[in-house]
Amino acid sequence: MAVIDKYFKILVESGGSDLHLTEGEPPKLRIHGGVKAIEGEPVLEGDTFRNMLAEICDPKAFDRYLEEGDLDFAYEMDVESRFRCNYLKQRQGLGAVFRLIPTKIASLEQLGIPEVVKKFADVRSGLILVTGPTGSGKSTTLAALLDYINETQSKHIITVEEPIEFVHSNKKCILTQREVPHQCPTFSDGLRASLREDAEIILVGEMRDLETISLALTAAETGMLVFGTLHTNNARKTVDRIIDVFPADQQSQVRTMLAASLRGVLAQLLMKRTDGGRVAVNEIMFTTPAVSSIIREGKTQKLSDVITQGKADGMQFMDEAIWDKLREGIVSPEEAYMKAIDKTRFKNFLPPESQNLGAASGESPNEH
Repeated sequence: MAVIDKYFKILVESGGSDLHLTEGEPPKLRIHGGVKAIEGEPVLEGDTFRNMLAEICDPKAFDRYLEEGDLDFAYEMDVESRFRCNYLKQRQGLGAVFRLIPTKIASLEQLGIPEVVKKFADVRSGLILVTGPTGSGKSTTLAALLDYINETQSKHIITVEEPIEFVHSNKKCILTQREVPHQCPTFSDGLRASLREDAEIILVGEMRDLETISLALTAAETGMLVFGTLHTNNARKTVDRIIDVFPADQQSQVRTMLAASLRGVLAQLLMKRTDGGRVAVNEIMFTTPAVSSIIREGKTQKLSDVITQGKADGMQFMDEAIWDKLREGIVSPEEAYMKAIDKTRFKNFLPPESQNLGAASGESPNEH
């Protein structure tokens, strides 16, 4: 048993999501969105801490981390506990953050994701983007969607991830999971190779650079179904981010490609529940002729209107999803206000002492 496993066990037993280890600080847990130190544990220091981190890591990878300052990998403590690990260097020395990955993949129903999202599983080709800030449950939702496809269709699915989080077993599908940088050097290398590997579906763990995004668009155009993730909060920002990655002289052509290949956007945020725990809220956009036209013309500010008007087709605007959770009493007025895009709608529900919440947080009306 590794020395660090005792902290992982505390994390699992406390129902937390993340373990934070920082040189010069005691170990800390994230539980239901808040961070607190583990009681009675000493400050992490020197060789003891360094050896603790090295013990669960490939020696060559650890040497690379000491040289470069960052490292991502996955660690399995036992059959029920798997962790996404990020090693970093910080002002006081070494540091690490560990995210608990459930070994059992939850269903879309268990996650509370709207039933209409299953429509994405029936798309034959094109690009589907699952978006949201770090820690919003994108990977969990995407794993549930892939698992649904795995149970209902016979396809070859290739995933390119850094690191592999959820481990899928073959059900009706063949699932080939590749980890960056171990099984393929980069996302773009893995994506390029998958074009020759008889796959119908490709999952790109992160579309973080021009080459990867360009290859994903090409794969979507050539008849594959490509799932990708981005760190954007809603459909409009997602479309803008994809286009803005390209040089100005290519953006018109990219808008045309995206208008033709984008099939939809599923944006996700996690909100604190009033009874403890967290709940997912989603913005859902399916690409219609109106959406394609807006993307082609570069008028993305109109997307929110189309999403709002597309309710009958299963579309959902993020603020509407937040509004529903507020009306049901699942989230507090303060939480709804902080996460909303258009804050004016929610401001009247704040108690008098919280009316200056927006000013204090430094948030503009159009930011999360």
